[in-house]
Amino acid sequence: MTVYGNFPGSRPRRLRTTPAMRRMVAETRLDPANLILPAFVREGITAPVAISAMPGVQQHTLDTLRKAAIDAVSAGVSGIMLFGVPADEKKDARGTAGTDPDGILQVGLRAVREEVGDDLVVMSDLCLDEYTDHGHCGVLTADGRVDNDATLERYAEMAQVQADAGAHVVGPSGMMDGQVGVVRDALDQTGHEDVSILAYTVKYSSAFYGPFREAVGSSLKGDRKTYQQDPANARESLRELALDLDEGADMVMVKPAGPYLDILAKVADSVDVPVAAYQISGEYAMIEAAAEKGWIDRDAAIMESLTGIRRAGAQMILTYWATEVAERLRRS
Repeated sequence: MTVYGNFPGSRPRRLRTTPAMRRMVAETRLDPANLILPAFVREGITAPVAISAMPGVQQHTLDTLRKAAIDAVSAGVSGIMLFGVPADEKKDARGTAGTDPDGILQVGLRAVREEVGDDLVVMSDLCLDEYTDHGHCGVLTADGRVDNDATLERYAEMAQVQADAGAHVVGPSGMMDGQVGVVRDALDQTGHEDVSILAYTVKYSSAFYGPFREAVGSSLKGDRKTYQQDPANARESLRELALDLDEGADMVMVKPAGPYLDILAKVADSVDVPVAAYQISGEYAMIEAAAEKGWIDRDAAIMESLTGIRRAGAQMILTYWATEVAERLRRS
């Protein structure tokens, strides 16, 4: 072999030679504490209901929700984000089940807090879409548009009942203008100054939400493009970010995660508050479906996808694999 001087003078492969070497020089690390488990609790069921589009995920009874929370604590997961699934007959135009102190989400919040106390950060989705008979995230006008300001009044009520039920964190996710400020005022005026807000700062109108609609029994017809963000746009994310921070957001989120890593990186580089990203139902379903077909290595794909989200700047990742991955990390 002919050697030309010192070529190649630099050999990056030296730092990839063994698993121990690669682990030592890894720039990005996943930890159970980075993970938050989204969970669905459904009214009126006596056994958990499998979600066909999300293999391994289910709509919980109160008892299985309690167990899921215990398992998350044992695995080292930091938080649980609860979504309520009311009985169909409880849905109406104003989503009143969402502000009923005995509504399914509030019952679920109390159950989890009773079970795990402060050992898990208990979070609640603050939105009307699960509870409305039209499936939109707010109150509609006579001509069918979402009424931003009337919806904010409902969000203020939701914030109060969710905090009363024990939420450590509320996550206003409806993408109404001014929602963070209204929720902050509602919490402060009702003695819940210590309840944090995880702002759904960047929430795109995404095709990847499909399986989630089954998970929450959505009644939506049409789309949410008039209030969720356009996937073609990037700069408006930073505008939304500035507004949410000014209104009092304690933490901010990008949703979905995988298709918007560029946005996540921009947000993470722009703030000094914790940044979350939500690996949503469609992202989960794609990996599970491809793995079931034998097309990809399931476990490797899960870890790679989460590492990419972490590398882009997320300190917290909402993922349906949270408990499974946390257990795997603790064993490694």
